[in-house]
Amino acid sequence: MTAPTARFGVGPLSRAAALIYTVLVVECLVLLTTVPLLVPVVLLDRDASNIPLAALCALPVGPALSAALYALHHRQRDLTDLHPTTLFWRGYRMNAAGALRVWVPLVVLLAVVAINLAHFGAANVPGWWAPMLVVVAVAGALWGANALVITSLFAFRAVDVARLALYFLGRTPVATLGNAGVLVAAVAVTALASEAVLALVGAVLVLVLLRTSRPMIDTVRREFTA
Repeated sequence: MTAPTARFGVGPLSRAAALIYTVLVVECLVLLTTVPLLVPVVLLDRDASNIPLAALCALPVGPALSAALYALHHRQRDLTDLHPTTLFWRGYRMNAAGALRVWVPLVVLLAVVAINLAHFGAANVPGWWAPMLVVVAVAGALWGANALVITSLFAFRAVDVARLALYFLGRTPVATLGNAGVLVAAVAVTALASEAVLALVGAVLVLVLLRTSRPMIDTVRREFTA
């Protein structure tokens, strides 16, 4: 008796091809939904006076990242059954408002910190104030990463998303450290290259964020959903 032939599209190579295809499509959609306002950011000089404009231009990034999180989380492993575009736009419609409720305060916080650090010498404040601002910015970014993942994958009220995102900073330290690594990578790419390069690898960073956030996602699903 012969063994059944494996169905096309589910082998290791097919799964790898499906992942690459999905990431490429999601990356194109992220660029499509963010490039019109990110172009000015790339063209602006890295001057403190441009921080408010850069923050304003960054606002569409939140819903785009949320849609990418949704699409990559729900992606199909079968090469013959891929619908990343449908998943992306579904996630965008479902989560845009929730993502903005997370993203807007985060962008405002980071912009305020950046402006204060840029004008630190003129502020006439103690030297320890600068490291504290950096700590606040990092903590805010890590909270924002948790909140964006939660609001993209689950249906919670905004206040519950905020509380869970804060709670999981300490509950899942492995995820927090992993997200910190993603944050460091994003900052390094921006500093060493440009915002344009960061945008080009956005979907890859989102995929890594999903992987590092897996302990939090599993715990939310197990303990906070029916």
